[in-house]
Amino acid sequence: MPRRRQALLLPGRNYSVQGPLLMFAHVALQSRGAHTYPVVWKDVDRLAADEQTMIEGVCEQTEAVLDRVHNDDPPLLVGKSLGTAASVLAAHHGLPAIWFTPFLQHYPVVQALRRATAPFLLIGGSADPAWNRTLADDLPGQVFEVRGADHGMFIRGMPLIDSAHALADVIEAVEHFIDTAVWPRTG
Repeated sequence: MPRRRQALLLPGRNYSVQGPLLMFAHVALQSRGAHTYPVVWKDVDRLAADEQTMIEGVCEQTEAVLDRVHNDDPPLLVGKSLGTAASVLAAHHGLPAIWFTPFLQHYPVVQALRRATAPFLLIGGSADPAWNRTLADDLPGQVFEVRGADHGMFIRGMPLIDSAHALADVIEAVEHFIDTAVWPRTG
């Protein structure tokens, strides 16, 4: 009997699961037979108040969804910005993850990524203040950087088509990661 693939979609503070990064990841996951669980943060402004509240609140709310997900295989976590605080939970439970615009300026997030035993993909933009390519390259996961992209994964000051092409490149990296590191295709 095939195992059921599952994934949690963890939004940012001002970036819902309908945002293009998470929406396309959602479609990629569903096209691979995964059941997805989109999370909506409760009291998102309180979560963003300080680092400790953010880590504890995001992990607590993510854990509540994980408790409802029963599976032989660990679910994939896919988070954007604020949602990347769940990297602490991913490291603790050995969960694979895709982290869009991760909060690499927060020590608990970086420490969790260093401890991670499951595969993960970090995706950031070189114009994002939360991104640190040197640090990302020093972590055990895979890294994909969009040159000139900001925290919203837009390339400001350039034709809009450049941002659209960058989004296509990001989704290609996501699909490759899913197909090779999370749920390798056979045959």
